[in-house]
Amino acid sequence: MNNKTSEIDRDSGKSKVAVLKTKPASVIDDYIRAQEMAGMHEALDKSKGTILKDNISWHFLYPGANTTPWQLEASILGLQKAGFKDICCVQNNTVVTNTYKGERLNKYLGIFEKYDIEVKYNFKPEDIKWVKYQPKGELLTLHKIYPEGFMIPEFFFDKNIIHLPTVKTHIYTTTTGAMKNAFGGLLNTKRHYTHSVIHKTLVDLLMIQQEIHAGIFATMDGTHCGSGPGPRTMVPYEKDIILASSDSVAIDAVAAKIMGFEPMELEYIRIAHERGLGCGEIGDIEVLGEDISDWNYNFKVGDNLASTGGDLLWFGPLKKLQYLMFHTPIVNLFIWSSFFYHDYFWYPFKGKKHVDQFMKSKWGKLFESYK
Repeated sequence: MNNKTSEIDRDSGKSKVAVLKTKPASVIDDYIRAQEMAGMHEALDKSKGTILKDNISWHFLYPGANTTPWQLEASILGLQKAGFKDICCVQNNTVVTNTYKGERLNKYLGIFEKYDIEVKYNFKPEDIKWVKYQPKGELLTLHKIYPEGFMIPEFFFDKNIIHLPTVKTHIYTTTTGAMKNAFGGLLNTKRHYTHSVIHKTLVDLLMIQQEIHAGIFATMDGTHCGSGPGPRTMVPYEKDIILASSDSVAIDAVAAKIMGFEPMELEYIRIAHERGLGCGEIGDIEVLGEDISDWNYNFKVGDNLASTGGDLLWFGPLKKLQYLMFHTPIVNLFIWSSFFYHDYFWYPFKGKKHVDQFMKSKWGKLFESYK
């Protein structure tokens, strides 16, 4: 369904990723400029509706973890400036995050109200109907995880989508960005079944997106970037950058390079590149704006208490116990443990100092200006 060719620069034959330095006073204009540089107008179909898919990795405010309010606002303003009329945000829940709390604490609600943006919740039957989908292309793993078939939101068909991730690391995929952002929107709450094959799952989901969407675009916020056992328990670093692209693989590759990783050594980027779903080779990507050739943030992933247990069960010697632990009611023990660890131990005793530091920064002052 996605017949757009603007993922690849028609003149250079390369995927384009805009990377700009920014500051609070100009961040909205800088985002709109990045969108234009990366070809958003050409990548999306103005005659179709457009879905905003924000990224709530944690319902709490935590720098580097979630879509920023200025990122969300700039996406709306950029679309409106380009003449896009039908704009809607679609939220998803997870077993460890509260969507409604996330919208409120990250200050999205005032933006939705200001610009009259409808919000749909893919976990509410009255908002989103889920339908069985048979992909046209060859799947790598989803047909094995869901042998009876899998469901995706009917509302997503023939619509544009803009992903709004941040520049951060992830315990299971090393880095996370535009490709991973589709995970919550396209799969239901049983998506944790895929963690042991998460890289191939992301590739399958990108293929499906390219089949069902009218156009795909992404902006990525790096005003604060996250290093460590993401997507939540990270150390945030103020980096003052933003990215934009119509190629989900390319923007993830550029972000990975900036963070200090070799993109083609990350399985989800390499396989997507090999399958022709986007460009993962940095040398074949046209980076517009900043010269990132010498950028290396030297980010590390590492583990926290929760991820150490997860690694043993998803990828380690306890892998044979996956069905018992994650496909039976026993999984609720892991969900509760993760929720307690993150929300009642890590955030107040380790994370709050980073939030306090953020609130004293120039970006914290901008955050406070949102309702």
